Amino acid sequence: MPIVQQGSINTTALVVPDLYVQIVPPQNLVLNGVPTNVVGMVGTASWGPVGQPVILATMSDYARNFGPVVARKFDLGTQLATAVQQGAGNFRAVRVTDGTDTATAFIVPTTSLLVSALYTGSLGNQIAIALGAGAKAGTWRFTVTLPGLAPEVFDNIGGSGAGFWQNLASAVNAGLGIQRGPSQIVVLNAQGTAVAPFAFAWSLALGAAGSDGASGATSATLLGSDVAPRKGMYALRGQGCSIGLLADADDSTQWTMQAGFGLSEGIYMVLTGPAGDTVANAVATKAAVGLDSYAAKLMFGDWVWWNDPVAQVMRLVSPQGFVAGRLANLSPEQSSLNKPLYGVVGSQKSGQPSSGQVASYSAAELGVLINAGIDVIANPQPAGAFWGVRGGHNASSTAATAGDNYTRLTNYIAATLAAGMGLYVGQVINQTLFQRIRATQLSFLQTMMGQGLLGSRDGALPFSVICDAGNNPLARTGLGYVQSDAQVQYQAINEKFIVNMEGGQTVQVQRQVLPGGIAG
Repeated sequence: MPIVQQGSINTTALVVPDLYVQIVPPQNLVLNGVPTNVVGMVGTASWGPVGQPVILATMSDYARNFGPVVARKFDLGTQLATAVQQGAGNFRAVRVTDGTDTATAFIVPTTSLLVSALYTGSLGNQIAIALGAGAKAGTWRFTVTLPGLAPEVFDNIGGSGAGFWQNLASAVNAGLGIQRGPSQIVVLNAQGTAVAPFAFAWSLALGAAGSDGASGATSATLLGSDVAPRKGMYALRGQGCSIGLLADADDSTQWTMQAGFGLSEGIYMVLTGPAGDTVANAVATKAAVGLDSYAAKLMFGDWVWWNDPVAQVMRLVSPQGFVAGRLANLSPEQSSLNKPLYGVVGSQKSGQPSSGQVASYSAAELGVLINAGIDVIANPQPAGAFWGVRGGHNASSTAATAGDNYTRLTNYIAATLAAGMGLYVGQVINQTLFQRIRATQLSFLQTMMGQGLLGSRDGALPFSVICDAGNNPLARTGLGYVQSDAQVQYQAINEKFIVNMEGGQTVQVQRQVLPGGIAG
């Protein structure tokens, strides 16, 4: 009585009399939408791995992996902090350096034991180490501390002479089994130390100082390279990011490369102009570099004032983190237009609150920027006196594709289909396959409609899927091709709201009698 998977035996060629049970998989594949809240960020930091995407959710995660926010240009933590304030909580962070970064290193006096920070960066200068009596008699306990991280304790290290120091290095570098993994702060090299173990307490700041490798960073550093091992922006490939930014990368020569990366990866890249830019220069620069793509959102170089909770100073920072965080906290059919941004206390145009300056964009200035495919953070908004994104547009010059919602919803649908429809490759081409393909896509689109991601003005179905013999002729299927054609109508964004009111003493009011005799 064999139990087999459907398709694993030839049911037309059975010889032995028996009961054959076939496990039939569900015929209707169900697609689950991909996340749209993953923000990829690239910038400098004072600690952590270089060129490797790290999954983060909170500022505590950031501090543990990359150290504190640093008040300087291209700082990764600054952009992540402003995005967190908008409600974002799913990041892929990549640290970059200018190549001059070094790791803190210290040789314990009277020994040759080399203690080095696990990562490069100035934060490693705050590492402290101590050796004291262990919990068991005749053993030693090694402790490593770094502000912001939990202390690491390696206990019950035994041995004498060179054997002890080698055991200590092994415990720190490889861990003590399931109870204590390897250190995430330092690495040790015994270097032949043979003296008897002794108690000590030292700060690694007394040795060779670590450096961040951030002083020489440029926009090109953040852009990186697409060859193995990938660096900078290209380290975000395949990370499932729906939104991306290179912290403070205001070099216009890099914009089109960022847009190209966004197209290839389905990432909405948030760009920025240089601080203190003018409207005329921003429009001219965008045209000169040829940026015209729905994959990028170019923010005008009117940088914003932000209260840095770490440095406890008011800093001028790029608008990218605020915008990326707000988009990540919105459903993909939504626009960033007229949505509050949190943590903004002023801008270069409006000044700091203490300046007493009150300045806002004129309708003419906003018209020039938005018409050119450049967005801006401004106050007031149509809904009131608060800071927000004023246009809700990407960098495309085509009206049909110029909204935030077009970029994000298109990327969402495409990424979901790419993630789930591959199951049908390799299956036999017949009517059943056509029906299953169509049913899968219709089910996904119907779910989107049920959740409000799709809709229509008149209640009509806003999508259709065709996959049958009509668009799959024998001449094509005979070569192994199957084609599914879907049309999806997105919901438009109310950008220009016109309210007509006729008033006056001569106005004749036409009243409509509603059901039940109520006048309206």
